[in-house]
Amino acid sequence: MGLHRNDTIRTIKIKKINREAIDITTLYFDDEEVREAKPGQYIMVWVPGDDEVPMSISRIDKEGLSSITVRNVGITSEILDSMQPGDKLGIRGPFGNAYELNGKNPLIVAGGSGTASLLPLVEAFLSKDVTPMFILGGRSADQLLFEDELLEILGERLVISTDDGSMGFNGYASGYAALLMDENEFDHVYTCGPELMMAKVFQETERRGIPIQASLERYIKCAVGLCGNCVIGHYRVCVDGPVFNTKMLAEVREEFAISRMDASGKLIRVNH
Repeated sequence: MGLHRNDTIRTIKIKKINREAIDITTLYFDDEEVREAKPGQYIMVWVPGDDEVPMSISRIDKEGLSSITVRNVGITSEILDSMQPGDKLGIRGPFGNAYELNGKNPLIVAGGSGTASLLPLVEAFLSKDVTPMFILGGRSADQLLFEDELLEILGERLVISTDDGSMGFNGYASGYAALLMDENEFDHVYTCGPELMMAKVFQETERRGIPIQASLERYIKCAVGLCGNCVIGHYRVCVDGPVFNTKMLAEVREEFAISRMDASGKLIRVNH
């Protein structure tokens, strides 16, 4: 396999940061290749002296700054979360496939930090004069990502779901999605977030015959399909995904939201 230009690590400088929630930070940077990314693609982010991790691209601006949005859940993300303007990172990519813009009345279901992958999708739909219905889900009101920005661009098409009932629908985003599917004629569904949530949304779309695209997360090391650490079924998430359509999800249903490989390559149960 020949190396493409975006396989090479290049250095970026953090231009600005934005604290989205207690443990979530958005880092803005300028990179020519990321400007040309498609909604749903990811980059590999190298933290000098630590590790390289996959990150969804949360903003794609062809004339300005792009961004990644980080939840502080481990050593590498803790370092990213503490970065300041002027700090430097290494990146590779963009990698993976992208969301396909289908339908005239799509439903988007976002859970937690999975919202980062879906924000560029919303902007892409709006550029096509399609305004999706968007469920913004989180554990609580203070964990809702990009709420103000989404409200500004979507208005009443933004609805909120919180696990603890502190704002909007009291319950899981997947349950709210099922209710809205019964009340509306959606022609396509998109989702990104906790895997159990996405699996339940997939079940609801299957029951109703609605096409779906879901962005899966696996432990990605190489990003070019060589190491096999991100395999689910016969797919390599790093190159065949991360976006899986209805057919692909049906083919991996025995593993989806059930099992995955950890950093050592050991098969473990998905953390719900």
